[in-house]
Amino acid sequence: MKSEICIDGRLIGASHAPYVIAELSANHNGKIENAIEILIQAKRAGADAVKLQTYTPDTITLDSEDDAFMVHGGLWDGQSLYQLYKSAYMPWDWHKPLFDKAKELGITIFSSPFDFSAVELLESLNAPAYKIASFELVDLPLIKRVAQTGKPMIMSTGMANEAEIQEAIATAKNNGCKELVILHCVSGYPAPAAEYNLRTIPDMARRFDVLTGLSDHTIDNATAVAAVALGACVIEKHVTLDRNGGGPDDSFSLEPQELAALCRDAKTAWSALGQVNYQKTTAELGNVKFRRSLYVVKDIAKGELLSADNIRSIRPGFGLAPKHYEAVLGRKAKHDLAKGTALSFELIE
Repeated sequence: MKSEICIDGRLIGASHAPYVIAELSANHNGKIENAIEILIQAKRAGADAVKLQTYTPDTITLDSEDDAFMVHGGLWDGQSLYQLYKSAYMPWDWHKPLFDKAKELGITIFSSPFDFSAVELLESLNAPAYKIASFELVDLPLIKRVAQTGKPMIMSTGMANEAEIQEAIATAKNNGCKELVILHCVSGYPAPAAEYNLRTIPDMARRFDVLTGLSDHTIDNATAVAAVALGACVIEKHVTLDRNGGGPDDSFSLEPQELAALCRDAKTAWSALGQVNYQKTTAELGNVKFRRSLYVVKDIAKGELLSADNIRSIRPGFGLAPKHYEAVLGRKAKHDLAKGTALSFELIE
């Protein structure tokens, strides 16, 4: 497994702070101004990248109201797939202005292509990376085409079983992908935290020999922050300007201040992992006085025996460790010892 990959100059891996992707998805709600503002807010919040979705209703489905093409239950109940994607898709002529705006802001931008024509568009814009969406993980020809660009790839695994994940990884690697991250994901909108089974993340890293991350559809940040502690080096969350905006994805997306909290807390969690350490930390060095140690608690004359009456284990911690208490009882003082003296072996016979 590669220990790190690089997207647009940003190193990604266990040795680097989590790479936070703000998923714009359908949260433009039909207005390019909203999409531009999400870019601005994502940059302000500290996200590393904004991700788009590149498809049209005609490239992703058919205009049909046969039952197989209708959504039953959930957020989008009663809509046909065509209606859903017609309301959600991002017009292709928005892509260049958004790529240009991201460059101006200094934030990385890339997308999830949903067919070959989308890859061609994104290649024309020199997209620095590609994301394969969960539902497309079984589209091996699409994965092959994306891998052939030679760009870094991120693939979500929602709904996929172990064999499907392995096939997708093999297809990517066998067709030129050398930089790959696999995101654990639950394809529910929103998804309950209790169904996330985050212990899958380190297992995926071992099982498939890849860098891992999380595509998070829960409605707060706890799951994502916990994932960092389990090795997630990429965190992806949907982001909106207004959770009550009425768009297809608004209700399970983060608002800008919540994205800022995610960026901050994910980095804090990663920093807290540190390394295996049993030594005092810098923060602890000044607190030795709050430990216990052996002190003279009554004046002791030279030659006098140390006893439970004149030495005790008390704070601060500058004397002998309390474990030596029984060993020093009955020994003689080499010198006069004043009350409050930190006991040491040099002071006793």
